[in-house]
Parts: sequence; C-alpha cells; structure tokens
Amino acid sequence: MHSRATILCIDDDKLGLYVRKLVLESAGYAVITASSGRDGVRLFRAHTVDVVILDYYMPGMHGGTVAIELKRIRPKIPIIMLSAYLLLSDEVFESIDLCIQKGQPPEMLLTKIRNLV
Repeated sequence: MHSRATILCIDDDKLGLYVRKLVLESAGYAVITASSGRDGVRLFRAHTVDVVILDYYMPGMHGGTVAIELKRIRPKIPIIMLSAYLLLSDEVFESIDLCIQKGQPPEMLLTKIRNLV
C-alpha cells in the first residue's frame, strides 16, 4: 500500500534532501522535494501528498512556520519534523505528528512513515 504514498520532503540541505529522496524511492514511495519552506508550501498546495518530512532550521521560513501553515491548509496530513534542533515551541509541537533527530538510521524514518500511512 505504501508504494502509492507520496512524500513531500522539505530541507535546505540539498545533499540530505537527495539522499532522503533515494532512500524513500528505494522503499517504494513517490517523492517530491523542496529546498525551501516557501517552495514546500507551494508544492503542498499544488500536489496531493500523504506525508511531509520537514527540516526545522532553514533560512527564510523555518520548519516551525512551515508546519503551522501546512496544518492550516490540510490538517490531517502527517508531518514529521526531522531536525538536529529539538527545542521547539509548543505551537510547533502541536503542528507536527513526530519529531525525529537528524542522524538516525534510515530504517527508523521508514518505520515511522509506514506507521503513518
């Protein structure tokens, strides 16, 4: 069933975004990527996605602001915050479904995604 799931990955780290896309596609997911928060919101509005994987610390529009905006647009779409920055505000925590620290093995992310879709 997850082979049909589409994941939107938003991260300003292009190498991390590329590696995450390869891992997710090899697990059977369709992947859309955005290298900024603004692009991520634009793509979220334009495409049907099943899960969002979002970096917190990005220039311009940080992940907390992006998560809050995405939940306003489509509140039922799960958001996974993937970040080294763990001191998030209550408002941000209320806007995400999971927070995973960067550097965890890819299998952990894949397991969390399977549990959400």
